Amino acid sequence: MKGIFSIIICFLSLMGCSSQHGETMVLLDEKVAEVKISESKGIGDMNENILYSFVDEKALDIFQTAIRTAVKQPEEKVASEPEYDVMVEYDASSGGFPTHGLHLWLGEEDEVSTFVYIADDVVYHTSPKMTNKLRTLLILGGE
Repeated sequence: MKGIFSIIICFLSLMGCSSQHGETMVLLDEKVAEVKISESKGIGDMNENILYSFVDEKALDIFQTAIRTAVKQPEEKVASEPEYDVMVEYDASSGGFPTHGLHLWLGEEDEVSTFVYIADDVVYHTSPKMTNKLRTLLILGGE
């Protein structure tokens, strides 16, 4: 009986881990120098009229963590136009890597936010905690 109980606990633990740790977004393993935010003009387009530019380490860390921990939602498709375009710029001394372009649907407080790569339609969700941090940067101006 103990053996069956142990197998059930192990199976449930593995299921819990796999559902929490799906495929995540990626950035280059290079130093991020700047994150630029603009009001989006729609899916597949990148608005270069910058609203916000973040260069301080704390803000860059928030964006990188939000992006790298956003989890793929394979069955979900976007149903509306994005709110923001996000441009991740890498340090010029690291070889002139291209800008990573993303769309962002910023969630309400304590809800998920949605990222999509600019040239793709695969949906990724942040955690509610990351949404709150992104909201602090974008809505409250980092205060």
